[in-house]
Amino acid sequence: MKRVLKCIDKPLLISTLILFALGLIMIFSASNVTAYMYHGVSTYYYFVRQIIILVISLVVSFCLLLVKPKRYYALSTIGMIGMVGCLIILLIFGDPQNDMVGWFDLGFFNVQPSEFAKIITIIWLASYYDTYKNKLTTYGKSLFPIVICIVIAALIFLQPDLGTTIIYCSIVGLIFLAAPVQKDLKAKIIFIILSFLAFGVIFVLGFGKSILEDRQLSRFNFTKPCERILDDGNQVCNCYIAINNGGLTGVGLGNSTQKYLYLPEPYTDFIFAIIVEELGVITGIGIILMYMFVLYRILRIGRKSNNRGALICYGVACYIFLHIAINLLGIFGLMPMTGVPLPFMSYGGSFTICLVAALTFVQRISIENGLTKES
Repeated sequence: MKRVLKCIDKPLLISTLILFALGLIMIFSASNVTAYMYHGVSTYYYFVRQIIILVISLVVSFCLLLVKPKRYYALSTIGMIGMVGCLIILLIFGDPQNDMVGWFDLGFFNVQPSEFAKIITIIWLASYYDTYKNKLTTYGKSLFPIVICIVIAALIFLQPDLGTTIIYCSIVGLIFLAAPVQKDLKAKIIFIILSFLAFGVIFVLGFGKSILEDRQLSRFNFTKPCERILDDGNQVCNCYIAINNGGLTGVGLGNSTQKYLYLPEPYTDFIFAIIVEELGVITGIGIILMYMFVLYRILRIGRKSNNRGALICYGVACYIFLHIAINLLGIFGLMPMTGVPLPFMSYGGSFTICLVAALTFVQRISIENGLTKES
C-alpha cells in the first residue's frame, strides 16, 4: 500500500481536493435560498446531500483504485452492455423530468446513465484499442467500437439531451484520433465520418424543426440575451448581472442577490456566476487556472503512460475540459446553454461520482507508471 500511495500524483490530488472543497462551500452558499424559499426544505439540504455524494464517490474511488488496468477491458465491456440496456429502458419506460427521460429515480437522488456512459466509454475505447493495437488494419476492427458508440450517442440524443450527445461524440472522436489505428486507414475513416457529419448538419439545417424540439431550437438564439430577458434570455442575462455585481473582489460569501430565485437552480449549471458575484472575478480566474493545472497534470501522466493509459488520460482530460468550456461559454453567452454541469463546483450525484471515478482511473494509471518505473 505504501508503494501505491507513493506513486499517486500528489499535485493532482491536492488540487482536486481544493476544488471539491471550494465547490462544497459554494453549493451551500448558492443553494440555501432556493432550498428554503422554493423547495421548503432546510437551508443545508443540498449541502448535506453533496457531502453524502462525495462520501459515496470516495468509496467508489477506493474500490476502483484496487482494480488493475488489465481488467479494464472485460469490466468496461460489461458496463457498455449495461449502459445500452439502461438507455433503452429509459426511452421506453422513463418518466420525463425537465422535458427529458434521462434519469432513474432512486429516491435519494436520480441516476443519469448517460453520464456514466461517458466514463465507461473512455475506459472501454482505451482498453479496446490497446488490446487490438496490432490488429487495427481493417475497417471492421477499427470501426467496430465507433459503431457501438454511435448507437449510444443516438440513444442519448433521443432522450433528448443535445449537450451530453455533443460531449460524448467529442470524447469518442478524440480517443479515435489518438488510437493506434493505421494512419492511412484512420485518414479514410475520418473522411467518411466528416462526410456524414457534413450531411447531418445540412439535414438538420433543412429539417431541424422536425428533428429538434422547440426548446432546443430556442437555445441557438443565444446572442444579446438581455434584449430577451423576459423570454429565453433570462438565465444568461441574470448571469451577466451576477458577474457585474461581483466585480474584482465580490460582494462577499453568501451575499449574492441573483441566487434569490433570479437564476433557476443556481447551485448547478449557473454556479460559476454565483461564485464570481460573491468572491469576485479574481477568484473566478483563480478557479480557471486551477482547472488548467488539473488538465496539465492529467496530460502529463498520459504522456508517461503506455497506449491504454495514455488514451484513458486523454479521454478524461477531454471529458473535464469539455464540461468546463461548454458551461462557461454558455454562461458568458458565447454559445447556447446546454445544461452541462461545471466540474468540482456544480451540485449533482451522477456527475460527481463520474468525475471522481475519472480522476481515480487517472491516478491508477499514475500508480502503474510508478510501479513499472520501480521494477
